[in-house]
Amino acid sequence: MKRIEEDGMSDEMALLVADVYEAAGLLRRSGEAIAATEGQTQARWQLLSVASGEPLTVPQAARRLGIARQGVQRVAHDLVGEELAAFEANPDHKGSPLLVLTPAGRHTLERITARATAVHEELAGDIRPDEIGAARELLRRVIDRVRGHEEAREAR
Repeated sequence: MKRIEEDGMSDEMALLVADVYEAAGLLRRSGEAIAATEGQTQARWQLLSVASGEPLTVPQAARRLGIARQGVQRVAHDLVGEELAAFEANPDHKGSPLLVLTPAGRHTLERITARATAVHEELAGDIRPDEIGAARELLRRVIDRVRGHEEAREAR
């Protein structure tokens, strides 16, 4: 009897993973469309958002976003070229400047965020906040387990 339950759980987990990938793809396309209304990409929007809190080096931003440093470096240079961000001297590491938003970058981020908020409210529709909270809690548990699995695999 235990084997059937395990197979059922395995099937449900596989379906959850498929649903998460589908949702991620749809949300990524939605994010691209939102960012495009301000002439930006989702990658630029994400970096604007990460850099809005405190000045970060490109490697720090890459770690926070969970993506390769080289990709973040390219996007950071694009933002600097558009005068939405600037590189400032880093007192802790001369070879790794800090990325900071310019006033134009903050304004662009505010406009994109306002559009995203409106879309999120529309998407939430009649879904109750407690249902969204429960879904988030479950996803955080799955994320924590995946991270733990990765760490155990890397330790081997």
